[in-house]
Amino acid sequence: MGNWERLVWNQRGVLLQGLMVTVEVCLIAFVLAVLGGLALCLVRMYMRPLKPLAVLLTEFFRATPIFVQLMWVTYVWPEIFGWPNSFFTAGWVALGLQSSGYLAETFRAGIEAVPRGHREAGYSVGMSPVLVFGRIVLPQSLLTVAPSIVNQFTVIVKSSTLVSVITVQDLMFQALKLVNVWYEPIEILTATAGIYIGFIFLVSTAGKMLADMLRQRYGLAAA
Repeated sequence: MGNWERLVWNQRGVLLQGLMVTVEVCLIAFVLAVLGGLALCLVRMYMRPLKPLAVLLTEFFRATPIFVQLMWVTYVWPEIFGWPNSFFTAGWVALGLQSSGYLAETFRAGIEAVPRGHREAGYSVGMSPVLVFGRIVLPQSLLTVAPSIVNQFTVIVKSSTLVSVITVQDLMFQALKLVNVWYEPIEILTATAGIYIGFIFLVSTAGKMLADMLRQRYGLAAA
């Protein structure tokens, strides 16, 4: 008990500070992943001239290991584009780009799952293609793929442990710093694992509750 108090409880401020950075990185990366994934999906499905580019980017983001993308964004992009100019930004950009590839396919599956009859019903009452997509197709597809979107957020959380490699002071960075100070990894890393598990459990539970509530409200059966 003495070690837990000395190594974990007494260091709770440092670990909490790292957790806040982790939450911030993951939230920004998740927003980028959703917007980027939706953009790639729409370009692939509805902008035929740009479809090869969207397919290429989607497969590239999905096939490249997150560590490689992290190094690429951190050290190659600044030389080519002059951006990002901070390790923190490079962290959420790399996480967001990789997840956008997976979410692009998730969104595409959701859109294709909407029955053709629903679209035709919209057209029959005089709705434009854009209105049909915004009022009928997109809401149904988002509700259908909501569990997969939440699951991708948990993937981002787990992958975020790698941003400590580029000195982003997230939870894993702070935990490893404490290990290097005290040279007693068992208690520190066990507590860190517990924090990640708790965080992911809260995200998964909240996401499922929200998805079920929206499905019931809009007349879709909950999974």
